[in-house]
Amino acid sequence: MITSNAPWMSEDHIQLADMTRRFFAAEMTPNIQRWCKQGVVDRKFWLKAGELGLLGASMPELYGGSGGDFGYDFVIFIEQARTGDSGWGIGVHSIVSHYIVNCGTEEQKERWLPKLISGEMVGAIAMTEPGAGSDLQGIRTTAKANGDDLVLNGSKTFITNGQSAELIIVVTKTDPSQGAKGTSLVVLETEGAEGFRRGRNLEKIGMKAQDTSELFFDNVRIPRTNLLGGIEGKGFFQLMQEFSYERMMCGVSALGSCELALSETVRYVRERKAFDRHLMEFQNTRFKLAECKTKLEVMRAFVNQATEELLAGQLDSVKASMVKLWTSETLGEIIDECLQLFGGYGYMLEYPIARLYVDSRVTRIFGGTSEIQKEIIARSLDSD
Repeated sequence: MITSNAPWMSEDHIQLADMTRRFFAAEMTPNIQRWCKQGVVDRKFWLKAGELGLLGASMPELYGGSGGDFGYDFVIFIEQARTGDSGWGIGVHSIVSHYIVNCGTEEQKERWLPKLISGEMVGAIAMTEPGAGSDLQGIRTTAKANGDDLVLNGSKTFITNGQSAELIIVVTKTDPSQGAKGTSLVVLETEGAEGFRRGRNLEKIGMKAQDTSELFFDNVRIPRTNLLGGIEGKGFFQLMQEFSYERMMCGVSALGSCELALSETVRYVRERKAFDRHLMEFQNTRFKLAECKTKLEVMRAFVNQATEELLAGQLDSVKASMVKLWTSETLGEIIDECLQLFGGYGYMLEYPIARLYVDSRVTRIFGGTSEIQKEIIARSLDSD
């Protein structure tokens, strides 16, 4: 397992993984089914995670974090995936924290990071719109200057943590005539924000415990000091700057989900009988699992290599896209093969493999679709 043999993991990473695993076993696993039914993770869980340091593992100690590297986040993401949970939106929350620490002014860091790290604030990032998904240059939400404020108008959809978030980074056009150069990131504090409205908690085929929402902005006044980094027109650059981290996050989570799928399937076929034989005794079962195990180990090697490069500051955006593409596509292949070995029981949501099946499908869509990743990779061929 990655938690014991990943070459990039120090003793501190391993200890964090062990602590996180125990915490999730006690506080996450018993609640997953209930969270799925209520459509949102309990707010108190965020606070408990904050107290334990899980929300600021890679944040500077100056703002209340643990001062670790990206690997600290990754061991948390993979342990979450290995529980079978997809509802707790720590991934997006962590991305928000990284935007602020890497792009924000000192005043912004001091104002928002301690609350994000403690769990007092939950973070979200509002990119996608009803008419603009992966094409971020096509967004229509605007933030127009008005005195000392920016006036925010527009709508967003498919926003993770949409019902819970108190701090939302909104991708806007501050100058629509400038295309990408007119894109800015504006930080909205939701408490008391007039004109801000949360839409319905969207009903999805999977990730039932994750609050994914529509957001609406009707003449919402935001102080100009909430412009991320304090400079207009830097939004597109800021977004591109963080995509490698996001795509690696998708990769390590996919690895954790594959580990869970394979371990659950091996356990099942060792116990289940057909024609007076355990399923594991059939050659087809063994060969299918051998294929899945091989794909898993290839994925592990690739993710570990890319993680080492990221920690060394050497990972480029093309390889990050390769990680996102390979892991999300392979995740779907492995889980599909594993579910087949469960037979009819694999279609029952009481079995983790069924929940993994429906939850994993969106990984080929969010964080940039597989088609977007292929386009990024293909463009790099022109320079080879």
